[in-house]
Amino acid sequence: MTISFEHSPELKALRTRVRSFVDEHVIPNEWRILEEDQHKKRDTLTALRERAKSEGLFVPHLPKEHGGLGLGIMGMCALFREMGRSPLGAACFNCDAPDQGNMDLLLRSAKPSVREKWLAPLVRAEITSGFAMTEPAPGAGADPTNLRTRAVKDGDSWVIDGHKWYTTGGGDASFLIVMARTGEGREGATMFVVDRHAQGVEHVRDVPVMSPPMLAHREAELRFHGVRVSEEAVLGNVGDGFRLAQTRLVPARLTHCMRWLGWADRALHMCREYVVTRESFGKTLAHHQMIQKKFADAAAGIHAGNLMTLHCASMLEQGLDKEARPYSSMAKNHVAKVLCQVLDDAIQMHGALGFSEDMPFSMWYRFARSARIADGPDEVHDVVVARDFLRGALETLV
Repeated sequence: MTISFEHSPELKALRTRVRSFVDEHVIPNEWRILEEDQHKKRDTLTALRERAKSEGLFVPHLPKEHGGLGLGIMGMCALFREMGRSPLGAACFNCDAPDQGNMDLLLRSAKPSVREKWLAPLVRAEITSGFAMTEPAPGAGADPTNLRTRAVKDGDSWVIDGHKWYTTGGGDASFLIVMARTGEGREGATMFVVDRHAQGVEHVRDVPVMSPPMLAHREAELRFHGVRVSEEAVLGNVGDGFRLAQTRLVPARLTHCMRWLGWADRALHMCREYVVTRESFGKTLAHHQMIQKKFADAAAGIHAGNLMTLHCASMLEQGLDKEARPYSSMAKNHVAKVLCQVLDDAIQMHGALGFSEDMPFSMWYRFARSARIADGPDEVHDVVVARDFLRGALETLV
């Protein structure tokens, strides 16, 4: 398998433009966006989105006929890493989770009437969406086959009853993609597009979590009380739920990795700026070998994660979705751990300053810690990698 590490001149230029946009417009406005977000305002975010649109950088992951740049997943790798240098960057380009993955699902699997109603305003960032699969115990979590939410056919409609939580952005969403059980076994689940404000959809609360609220990343708890949807609401076919979940989750893991790599790289560069000037015990921190070791490990970890992500993305671009799955698990686990370690070391290297809110590392770490649970916890991905290697389905030297 050949992987090219050389971008086309056009992609190089796009990457430079996205990086400049993040440096010049997003990073200087991070705290303003967060402050407005606490009051449910979007003035600065909306202005940045309008600027991204005017510069032709909005929703670049989408096909050209839907306003994007038709980059393909390898092109997304180049741009999403630059967007990810700010935890708010992807939102400014309308490429953040869960909307980005939901756009892809609607494009692939929604009926024309559903796409017409929901996709266009989602692409324009006029609305947001949620993906409702995770349930409180004993329902679906790391093991999606524990799915308890049910959808029952009633004439020309389906009636959904169930309990979900950790539906990211579900409280403010205009629509939800809901996974519900419609039968038994691996083909006994179906995805439905549900109006968030339909009769019977109850927003119980936003779950208090370790990290502060950040734009759409509020984890909603929802209940569905006899929610009635039409046959048109089915994504794909009845029974396609688990298959579509994998179709969505494998590239979604990679797009997380892309953004996390940019975030980790920025944090490491911020540490470099500090340790070359801060003196301790007669020399700058940069001359202490224990500090150098942290930089060596972080640089190697980020570079390895980048290579894992590019390799898996190249497989997806060739249509090797099934074969790419263990490699996506490997990349997701590695990059999530690297991000957490880089941020933990950033706090340590900055000492009391790093622990304070004068620097962003403690807040970033609280948010980033969810990376090791979201889209499958470490342990599930380790099982996937080990299982596929043991049965000869994963090559370590590609």
